[in-house]
Amino acid sequence: MHTHYYISLILGIFACSAVPLSLYYLSNEQSTIQAEQATVYHFEKVSGAIQPIPRQIEIDTRWVSLGKALFITPLLSKNNTISCSSCHLVDFGGDDGFPVSTGIDNAEGERNSPTVLNSSFNFRQFWDGRASSLSDQISGPVHNPVEMGSSWAEIIKKLSADIYFSRAFLSLDPHGVTRENIVKAITTYEESLITPDAPIDRYLLGDNTALTEQQQRGLHHFINHGCTTCHQGINIGGNMYQKLGRVNTIPDILIKDLGKYQITKKEQDRNVFKVPSLRNVADTSPYFHNGAVDNLPQAVRIMASAQLGRELPEQEVEDIVALLHAFSSKVIEVQ
Repeated sequence: MHTHYYISLILGIFACSAVPLSLYYLSNEQSTIQAEQATVYHFEKVSGAIQPIPRQIEIDTRWVSLGKALFITPLLSKNNTISCSSCHLVDFGGDDGFPVSTGIDNAEGERNSPTVLNSSFNFRQFWDGRASSLSDQISGPVHNPVEMGSSWAEIIKKLSADIYFSRAFLSLDPHGVTRENIVKAITTYEESLITPDAPIDRYLLGDNTALTEQQQRGLHHFINHGCTTCHQGINIGGNMYQKLGRVNTIPDILIKDLGKYQITKKEQDRNVFKVPSLRNVADTSPYFHNGAVDNLPQAVRIMASAQLGRELPEQEVEDIVALLHAFSSKVIEVQ
């Protein structure tokens, strides 16, 4: 039988702490080989530029479980040494904590690993936005010679020879192990990796005690200085492109990577990147596309100068950094 869960995080919006997450049963009437409906998030609209992460999600937990197994298996890499979780540590911010990631045969990449947490809320994937969706993104690391260096043909052969994976795929789809089903499973798992109930979310939803006085000052600066021009929406970013160095020159350590220009070759795309999400940013150092900055205060100063043309007083930097810590929450991982 197939089990479909409805995940509901019930918050007392005027309380200081949240009620524990509960799993609520919906139905078990569909067959195991019937494709489940797409993941559904129940968004809560509030006034203002920043929006809370949904506290309710409908998702097919069978595909989530298979996707998680695929996410942590090294069978997706050419030499069985690298998995998706090698660069995306779900319990530690969703990235790997290094300036740039290391792939098969110790090959070193050129860009910082972005967090996989809440990535389904990004309007594009990768720093340069070259993938339009999570499902489109998956082929990138699979084929990249400095990441997994593999191919779908190799992966399908290995997974088909594995007893667990061959049976798991057949239990969900009569076609078994296919590229489409691999992508569907990983995508569904990644769609489940959301982090509701951050202090900022509780504050937006009515809990005036969720942010400290310093964090509330930081939110005032964040809004009034124009940070929300780019860092807004559900992911507090991740929903637009922006030129790095929009107002002032960016530091030399950030200027070599030309961003979206490397794909389009259009002059207006030079040093243009997808605006990164600030969700869980306190847990995802180092920062920027090449991991060149290892602390939040320096990152805040660089962004204030390069993007807003402002030199912030130290107290305002400290207040904004305090706010950024309020953007973090634990992932709700569906089992």
